[in-house]
Amino acid sequence: MVGASGSGKSTWARARYRREEVVSSDDLRGVVGSGAHDLDASDDAFALLERIVDARLGRGLTTVVDTLGLDDVRRSRWLEAARAAGLPAVAVLLDTPDDLCRSRNRERDRPVPAPALAAQLRKVAAVDLVGWQVHRVRPGRVPERDPEVGLRPTTGSAGRRNSQGLRFVLQVGRFPWGESPTPWLTQVATAADEAGFAGLALMDHLIQIPQVGRAWEPIPEPWVTLGLLAGLDTRLDLGTLVTPVTFRAPGITAKAAATLDALSGGRAFLGLGAGWWAREHAAYGLPFPPPRERLDEVERAIATMRALWAPGTRAAAGLPETTSYPRPAHDIPIILGGSGDRMLSIARQYADAVNVRTEHVDRAVDALEGSDVTVTVLDLPTVGRDREDVWARVERLRGSTRAAAYAERTHAGTPAVQRDRYGALAARGVDTVFLALADLDGPDDLERLAPLTA
Repeated sequence: MVGASGSGKSTWARARYRREEVVSSDDLRGVVGSGAHDLDASDDAFALLERIVDARLGRGLTTVVDTLGLDDVRRSRWLEAARAAGLPAVAVLLDTPDDLCRSRNRERDRPVPAPALAAQLRKVAAVDLVGWQVHRVRPGRVPERDPEVGLRPTTGSAGRRNSQGLRFVLQVGRFPWGESPTPWLTQVATAADEAGFAGLALMDHLIQIPQVGRAWEPIPEPWVTLGLLAGLDTRLDLGTLVTPVTFRAPGITAKAAATLDALSGGRAFLGLGAGWWAREHAAYGLPFPPPRERLDEVERAIATMRALWAPGTRAAAGLPETTSYPRPAHDIPIILGGSGDRMLSIARQYADAVNVRTEHVDRAVDALEGSDVTVTVLDLPTVGRDREDVWARVERLRGSTRAAAYAERTHAGTPAVQRDRYGALAARGVDTVFLALADLDGPDDLERLAPLTA
């Protein structure tokens, strides 16, 4: 923070950051001295401030230094410390008119002497911020607030999009349903529909994966579960993300997807992948061939499914007949999961969409340029209602991972922060976000996501 007394630094910082993220020299005077204006305690306060800043930067944590910001030596040291920690170094310059600073100063219980304030104002006007990213704040700006939680979308279609042009699909991989599986599932699906999600996807695994939970936690068979959800009064598209071709013969998966589509009135989609976890294959007695063979099977599976979903009965895709009823109610989209060269090539030729992690978006967009295949992402963010809530969730979820590293990996932030990030993804060519929460415990957890879909 850079600004004279009365410029509004503390007000600006505390409107945007958690109390623990703001390191204030005035507050520290109150800790080591008689109060915030005990100038005799300044040396001790700044010594403590430097120690706190170093400790926070050493852990990669956001650190807002609330001082005048006019000490060139200290400011240069903070710049180098931020760079050493790999953190952005931003100087927030309060561009507040001199007369407003003087007016605010006069209203204080302990105003800064007029000559001292005049010197501060001269230094602010000439401050050297070379090397810093400068964010200039002018008076009268209202602090940015997160969109109101509980905002509801206006569109009524299952293909609804938010104001950024994105579709959001809730991906559910954890099932902490306790003793009541059916109520938990139906309530989560209903809440997702009310929160503005366009669809709901289930993971397709035989054992809960270590990235999500423990092996003995429930992971239901997805096609059976989606059949339950198809009977609800929602507008959600329903499908898997993703079904490995190694789990079921492609014709059986085609039959399941067609049945779901018929029961749901044309709301099914099929996420398809090559499979990756050897343990669950061995545990269930399933072959797990090398990657090249599994990718070959992805191509064969798509051809088989398209043939079984097509009108009429005939020989096709190596099948002697395609007698498969009920037929789907609409053309079921096939979404391939993966970002490797071979998978992107298969997607370009045979699929409707590809699903990648956010770090692989540019690769997928480039590979699919000129095709009709859309790019979707699987995103696993930490989302809180405000900064306090965000960091409470980070602390609860991070396990042995450093808080800053976990926050960075999961793009921890408020709905407003996430919307900025998703807007950037939309600008890069993303069509749909499959959103998964590590702390989805029940329907109430979806209310805070409504601003994303609005």
